[in-house]
Amino acid sequence: MAMAQPDHNKATSPAVPAMPEVNVITVADLKAVLRQGAADFARAPLYGLFFGGVFALAGVVIVLAITRWSMPWLIYPFAIGFPLIGPFAAVGLYEVSRRLEKGEPLSWSAVLGFVWQQRFRELSWMAFVMLFIFWIWMYQVRLLIALVLGRMSFSTLDRFLEIVFTTPTGWLFLAIGHVIGAVLALILFSITVISVPLLMERELDIVTAMITSFKAVLANPPVMLGWGVVVTLAVILGSLPVFLGLLVVLPVLGHATWHLYKRAVKPIAA
Repeated sequence: MAMAQPDHNKATSPAVPAMPEVNVITVADLKAVLRQGAADFARAPLYGLFFGGVFALAGVVIVLAITRWSMPWLIYPFAIGFPLIGPFAAVGLYEVSRRLEKGEPLSWSAVLGFVWQQRFRELSWMAFVMLFIFWIWMYQVRLLIALVLGRMSFSTLDRFLEIVFTTPTGWLFLAIGHVIGAVLALILFSITVISVPLLMERELDIVTAMITSFKAVLANPPVMLGWGVVVTLAVILGSLPVFLGLLVVLPVLGHATWHLYKRAVKPIAA
């Protein structure tokens, strides 16, 4: 009996990358990654100051634009939602940490060139996801202002803050807004905290990266949510003195997030 011969003309499907596996991490890991983040910043301060400065400058420009357009009441929700896009702004910092970790040389052309190349990769879609959720956050604030505070008059930031912090209607606005904001922030944090550095380092699709990030949060809910609180509070506090604090806060957090990713996701099997 003749044996069946393999069909060499049949097209073979490319191998599908396996779903990355996640680790269990502890509070001790968070302390360790913060120390590593500070150490990376100390080793390459100019890169940290540059990327932190770009993020801070963007914040200043947006606040000035909001004030110029006579919408000062949007400054408060903007300050709350601004940290949502922080992970993507830290891509250059992830690359600096990766090079320091691997012992590769640092140069402006290499780091900035790498950031520029991300427009051709899946990471560019992650930027779209972040900005889209940030836009939803800002839009729902305007909608709540119209629905809850629509009959109240405020043309300055001081008057807006007086209304929302000293009147029952303002308290209702804050309660609803913060609940919605917390839900949006939790969703965005869960799908991006690990996916951004993961997409930067590995050739994966955006859905796989977001699922992996979500799995990492589910595997370590108290620790990961604690990290989210640390990042949010640090960025908000760093934004208070005209965003100048972000010159240090963002680099340390960015470098630390890279090391958190390395601890939360198992390395590729050799």
